Amino acid sequence: MLRNKNIVIVGGTTGLGLSAAKAFVANGAKVVAVGRNEVSGIAAKKEIGKNIEVIAADATEADTAIKAIHYCIQEFGSFDGLYHVAGGSGRKYGDGPLHELTLEGWNKTMELNLTSLMLSNQAAVKQFLQQGNGGTILNMGSVLGYSPSPVYFSTHAYAAAKAAITGFSKSIAAYYAKDNIRINVLAPALVETPMAKRAAGDEVIQAFIKTKQPLDGGRIGEPGDLDGLATYFMSDLSKFTTGQVIAVDGGWEVSEGQY
Repeated sequence: MLRNKNIVIVGGTTGLGLSAAKAFVANGAKVVAVGRNEVSGIAAKKEIGKNIEVIAADATEADTAIKAIHYCIQEFGSFDGLYHVAGGSGRKYGDGPLHELTLEGWNKTMELNLTSLMLSNQAAVKQFLQQGNGGTILNMGSVLGYSPSPVYFSTHAYAAAKAAITGFSKSIAAYYAKDNIRINVLAPALVETPMAKRAAGDEVIQAFIKTKQPLDGGRIGEPGDLDGLATYFMSDLSKFTTGQVIAVDGGWEVSEGQY
């Protein structure tokens, strides 16, 4: 599905991004994966082998995505798609319920999840416009951006950032559709990633998830659950689709969840 596609994954050396990198390469793509941790980048390159290059850099820095895209063109000859996965919880900085939310928690959460995404999308759009042949961007949202869960997942800055990703993505999708640049969003529920360790290790939350994400026996999602749609959006099969938010949530949005 991705033969002759050269893709940059921001946040591509661990979790959802690493899983996608494997899937993209397996489907014929060449990938530049960006991650903050140099060790995880080396491990990702070793695990996947050929047709992947890694860059250790911080997605919140203004030149990271620009450098990654230029490196993709330099190494592989073109740049065809961006998958922005990078983000994270601001809980340790002070994110939480509004009455407890700190300004640092708000600012850091926005920087991690929204500013980093704006920077990567901006770099991609500029390159696509320069090339003149369109391209595709896939952004990582969250069900918490529109389907809150107040008892166990009350990080209000994170929810705001993920909701903003939807609005931002739809807005730029509308603006750049005439340039054949398409922008879509994946919105997962709880998935087994480094960010989900708190919830994944809590038996009470696990019991809640069994009823909130009842598909496939009621479980936490796996990174591979998103790979099929991610591959679709990076491929020409999605050439007539833009501005969409697709949930991969095990039934989260349509299920009550039992406390």
